[in-house]
Amino acid sequence: MSIFSIGLSGLNAAQNALNTTSNNISNVYTPSYNRELTQLGEGRVGGGVRVNDIERQFNTYVANQLNSAKTQSSALETYNNQISQIDNLLADREAGLAPLMQTFFSSLEDLASSPSDPAARQGVLGTANTLSAQFRSFDGYLQDMQTNINNQIKDEVVQINNTVEQIAGLNKEIALARARTGEAPNSLLNQRDFLVSELNERMDLRLNVQDGKTYNISLPNGQPLVSGTRSFKLEAVQADYDPQRTIVGYRDGSGNTIQLDEATITGGSVGGLMTFRAETLDKTQNQIGQLAASFAFAYNAQHQQGVDLDGNQGESFFAVRAPSGYGYEGNSDPDSLTSVAFDPATSQNLRATDYTVAFEDDGAGNVKPIVSRNDNGSVLDGAAGESDYVDDTDWDPATGTGTLTFGGVTLTFNVAVDEGDRFEIQPLRRAAAGMDTLISDLDKIAAGSFIEQSGDLAVEGVRVAGENPFANTTPPLEVTLDGSGQMSVDGYTGTVFVNGEERNLDAGGTILDASDAAPAVFEGGEEVTIDGVAFTLTDVTPGSATFQQGVASGDNRNALALQNLQSESVVGGSASVSGAYGSIVSDVGNRTNVVKVNLDARQGLTDQLRAVQQSESGVSLDEEAANLIRYQQFYQANARVIDTAGTIMDTILNLRN
Repeated sequence: MSIFSIGLSGLNAAQNALNTTSNNISNVYTPSYNRELTQLGEGRVGGGVRVNDIERQFNTYVANQLNSAKTQSSALETYNNQISQIDNLLADREAGLAPLMQTFFSSLEDLASSPSDPAARQGVLGTANTLSAQFRSFDGYLQDMQTNINNQIKDEVVQINNTVEQIAGLNKEIALARARTGEAPNSLLNQRDFLVSELNERMDLRLNVQDGKTYNISLPNGQPLVSGTRSFKLEAVQADYDPQRTIVGYRDGSGNTIQLDEATITGGSVGGLMTFRAETLDKTQNQIGQLAASFAFAYNAQHQQGVDLDGNQGESFFAVRAPSGYGYEGNSDPDSLTSVAFDPATSQNLRATDYTVAFEDDGAGNVKPIVSRNDNGSVLDGAAGESDYVDDTDWDPATGTGTLTFGGVTLTFNVAVDEGDRFEIQPLRRAAAGMDTLISDLDKIAAGSFIEQSGDLAVEGVRVAGENPFANTTPPLEVTLDGSGQMSVDGYTGTVFVNGEERNLDAGGTILDASDAAPAVFEGGEEVTIDGVAFTLTDVTPGSATFQQGVASGDNRNALALQNLQSESVVGGSASVSGAYGSIVSDVGNRTNVVKVNLDARQGLTDQLRAVQQSESGVSLDEEAANLIRYQQFYQANARVIDTAGTIMDTILNLRN
């Protein structure tokens, strides 16, 4: 090889190196770009230099680690952005529910001080309307978040579909380029890797490199999104079990859409949205609904114990939205579930969760209901009186119809269900949306006690226990307990209830035992109900008591009882209204802090991996500037070689002269 050829090879190598360096500098701010290096090698026979490769500085292992970290960071960042909104809403000392509830109970204190004062009564109605409006506002805000999440999932799915389609297209272009030249253009490889990185920020996916060349991408459950040059689409679909919920479906090669379990999508912005919805948003809506419903039922029950200024029994004061129930697609009959209603008698069993009711074969050709909580997956199988008890007394397993009562709600099935039918029950999700004040007439506020009691009979817990108390009584209703423990009733001739069991009276008005053979003997502790008036006999000391309808004017006993609800455990049978709200605020606040801490930790790891990736693949202007000078000198030196070769040749040619 001549000195000219050697110098020329050096010029070509220097030119390639300068081109590579220039390309690096021009793409210093291009996100998808990976720094390139010109790899030089010794020339073949005869010396010189040649360009072996324009090598892309890309570390697959670091890229995979960074993509995984970005998936988790994106999910946590999305979660944090969403939960911070709820945290700010609940913790607002001015716009929150806590100050409004305190103001409402303060108005009841004013009512108890002046039960007939129109101003005090107006104060109760005014604060009740404000409190109801705030409950509705809270629900509206949370429901708007549900709608926004549905829309964001739809947008994300569109972006994911576009990206996987582009990756499949790049797989094809890269394969064609390899077939033509034996190597793939670095620009196409950069674009593909960048798209994979973007895809991981939207969803947790699995990347498999086939033959070290083709990218195949699949969901965590193994279903492919990119297989060679083919792409498969995701679809934002309405959940089978809830028409208000958008989830992700997978469209297979046959064009069928399969709904993916929400737990399948874990990571990226989509996973962050779904995790936030399942862990926090649904729960908070249910908690606010539980607070609204429990407070409304407790207040209504006590208000109905009172008498208004017209002398009538108190009416229901608050209303809440009725529970919702949805049948799964594929059920035997879409109209099997006739109604879902609250059961005020078991409102203490209301829990901040949704339920799934599934029907199975009991082995004898009948269908039996299996009720499970959606928040923890536990099956309700408690004994009567417990919060996880399912009352199926009125359920007919042979026909698959009847009623079921659990968790403070009653389901009615008038159309037969079959084995495999499933239903989603949401008792409290939107309860606060219907929170409203039912009374607008000041005179209808029942501040006085409906039952006037006098006498020395040892009783407690006197209350109204029916819709029409004293309806069959010749006033007053008199109850006497003699020294033998026998109780007689004067002024009433119907049946009575002792501990929930129906009992009859003899001709003299004495309460008979269950067999009607002899007078019942009371021992103390029995709960007695007579014509809608209930009381508990505390001991068997002989005495008598007189019960009659109270007079509202000047009576504040029911107003005091309503005020005392502030400190009673009316929410879930374990917390006061204020305590339950404080628990909601604390729960969301703690969860927000946990998410922030996890986000900071994960973001720190992501930043470290990004720094490692940039140290290998990123462009350094200082380094490239040095390379420019180096390769420029390299080019000039080789040009000098050629110039020298020319001078030598001229000298040789001039020797003949």
